[in-house]
Amino acid sequence: MRSDQQETLFLDVIEQHKGIIYKIAKSFKKDEEDKNDLVQEIIFQLWRAFPGFDERSKLSTWMYRVALNVAISSYRKEKNKNQLIVPWSENLMDFSTGEEPDEANLNLLQQFINELKELDRALMLLYLEEKSGKEMAEILGLSEANIRTKTNRIKEQLKQRFSTIKD
Repeated sequence: MRSDQQETLFLDVIEQHKGIIYKIAKSFKKDEEDKNDLVQEIIFQLWRAFPGFDERSKLSTWMYRVALNVAISSYRKEKNKNQLIVPWSENLMDFSTGEEPDEANLNLLQQFINELKELDRALMLLYLEEKSGKEMAEILGLSEANIRTKTNRIKEQLKQRFSTIKD
């Protein structure tokens, strides 16, 4: 049985770091209802794991790890059901809406990242959040050298994707 104090502490932690949860859900789900379901599942798993948080890492690092594991697991379950995960916006390639080029490039970047394998997508999400190599390694359970190598390869892959669009 959990105490009211522990519940209050947990709710404070969720409120303080809810951006982590929503960014990950947005990165892995297109549909608003699916995003909300993933957010609920992440919070539930954080609640279940909260008593085991031992403060060896930062709270935000621990939350990223749990949230990404839940999101990747959800993605794999859907993939196994042969369901297609559609990128964030169905009209990403429709530039006739009068959007600024920067917005179009951002949408393309989101689309390209969405097409990455789940671990690479998680890595780029953390990279764009400006997490350090050490933090990314701790969250994803990889070595810092592996993080640097993977990040550089993915960035090169994304650059190539952009260059084929602009040519």
